[in-house]
This record gives sequence, C-alpha cells and structure tokens, in this order.
Amino acid sequence: MRVAVVGGGINGVCIAWALAKQLHQVTLFERGQLMGETSSASSKLLHGGLRYLEQRQWRLVREALAERHWWLKAAPELTRRLPILYPIYRNSRRSRWLLKAGLTLYDTLALGKGLGWHRWLSHQAVMAMEPDLERRGLLGAYCFFDGQMLDDHALGLWAAEQCQAAGVEIFEQQPVLAIDPEGLVVINGGMEQFDQVINVAGPWSQKLLVDSAMRPRQQLSLIRGSHLVLPGQRSHGLMLEVPFEERVVFVLPHGEHTLLGTTEVRHQLGEPVRCSAEERHYLLQLYNHYFLKPRTDGEVLGSFAGVRPLLAGASSPSQLSREYVLSSQGRVLTVSGGKWTTARALARAVCAKVDEDL
Repeated sequence: MRVAVVGGGINGVCIAWALAKQLHQVTLFERGQLMGETSSASSKLLHGGLRYLEQRQWRLVREALAERHWWLKAAPELTRRLPILYPIYRNSRRSRWLLKAGLTLYDTLALGKGLGWHRWLSHQAVMAMEPDLERRGLLGAYCFFDGQMLDDHALGLWAAEQCQAAGVEIFEQQPVLAIDPEGLVVINGGMEQFDQVINVAGPWSQKLLVDSAMRPRQQLSLIRGSHLVLPGQRSHGLMLEVPFEERVVFVLPHGEHTLLGTTEVRHQLGEPVRCSAEERHYLLQLYNHYFLKPRTDGEVLGSFAGVRPLLAGASSPSQLSREYVLSSQGRVLTVSGGKWTTARALARAVCAKVDEDL
C-alpha cells in the first residue's frame, strides 16, 4: 500500500518507520527540515510524566515509561539516565508523603523497566549536592530517575536514518498544500495519489485540513513552551514547584550549561515561536526564588521555544492532556496530540488503525 506521511517531526518519522517495517511503500513530506520545529525544542526529557499522575493518566504514564526504556536502550550514545531531585519545603504545595505515594506509583508503573527506585535525601545530603539551593524551610528532597536526550534533534535524525534504511522516501522543503479524503496529496508542482494519507503535521495539522476544505474532528490547543540556557554545568536535574501555581519547572544539565524550562503559554498559529520577554522574566524569577546566587537577564546564554499541539478541553494549559487521538476521514488519518517519548507507541497505534481500515 502507498502511504503518504505529512510531517517530519518525531511523530511523523516514527510513524513512517513503523509503516515501512510493515512493508508499506511510504513517502514522508516535510515542509521545512526534519526535526526542525517543535520536536527539536523540547525539554530533552525521555520521561513517563510524573505530574501526569495527578491527572490520573495511568495509561499514558505506563506507556511512556516503557518507551523511555526503549529509547535509552536503542540509542545509548544519544541518551542517558538522569537523576532528578524534587526538593520539599515546609510550604511546598505537595507534601513529602503525597510525593512519596506518587513516586512509588511512578516506579511501579515502569513494570521492571525502571531506572532505579526513588529515595529520600536529608537536608544535609541535598545541600552537599546543591550548595546554592535555598535552604530556609528545606526538609529534604526525593531523588528519582528519568531519561534525557543529549540532543533531541540528533536523536530524531537517528530515527530518520532508520526510516530511510527501512525504505522510506523522505522529501524535505516540500510543503503539502492540500489533501483530500480520496488520498490525493497536492504539493508544489503537482499532485500524487496515495492509498492512505497520515496527517501528522503537529501544530499545522488542523490548518492543513481547513486548507483542504475538510473539517477537523479534534480540536487542539497550541501551547508554547520556552526555555532558557544558563551558565553552569550540572550532573543532575531539579524539579521545582512554581510558587502559587500547580506547575513545575525543570533545571537540567545541557551540555556544559544549564537548561531552565518550561513555560506554558497559549499560542496562535502565525505568531513568532520565540521566548517572550514575559516568559524570560517568569523563568528567571522562578530560578532566583530557589537559588542563592541569582541570575540576571544579561547572564542568559540563549533561549528557544516550541509549540506543542495538545488536545483541547481544559481551561488551564497545565491540565491539558498529553494523550493522542486518531481521526479518520476517508483515506486521511489525522494525528492529534502526543509527546516525544511516546512517538513509537503512537506509531504502533497508527499502524493498527491503518490495518483496521483496510
């Protein structure tokens, strides 16, 4: 069967790879460069999503933990196991015992594919690891483990190499202008007929449907996540509660520097995808709340932002689901939602849906 995959982010790449392994003839169209947008502007984590447990997304967390294990085993030169500290203060929103319950569930859901059991660190042990951390009211911290991509762009290109080895034909700088329920794909210079079209264009998936006179079945909320690159090399990460909010922010190793992020700001397609002055201030204020040596705007080494296409349905961006939904319209299958870590699981779901619709 001839299949067109529209979108060269990590979800599109993994879907094309999975379909090719099932011996379909797959062509992937990317309007820019592979991994050139959202998929290379992530927090670089391969994780189950500890905070998703608060939303009772057990299935998603279990799936993501299994996929975390696969990425770490399949590409050890581009990934690593990362210890992360979650400090607990007297005024923390989440109590020590609540977090203990969450981490126990998190480690248990890994089903034998965990990276090590969490443990409690005393005030003194935390200070030995993080001497610049605010110590007033600090009770201690939990240390748990997740995965980290050393370079999300490079890891995505590694997956694209597997695609090509499996026989996928990849066209970069080739925007798809329109699709239709009969499997027609319109590109610059002509059109091609396919047996199945997978619309996995991320933030642009709904626009492609609208431009094709097709009505989107699943509404999306576009959420911009921004990060700052700060001086200082790190060997472990931190997961920090945002004061007076339910959100958390990560402080992570990033080569020879530190990565701080992320924000969650509603975004409109067509807006510049960059860290705004407000987001920059928000992140620096959060960092300086927790560290004794404050960082100034002039010390920021760089910033980047990406737009995540999340399933609509919650008023708060932090409450939006990271699940994915598949919607069929004739020979067009549109993918909505999803996250980096679960790209292969999403690809398996797409393959199953394609087989079901044959």
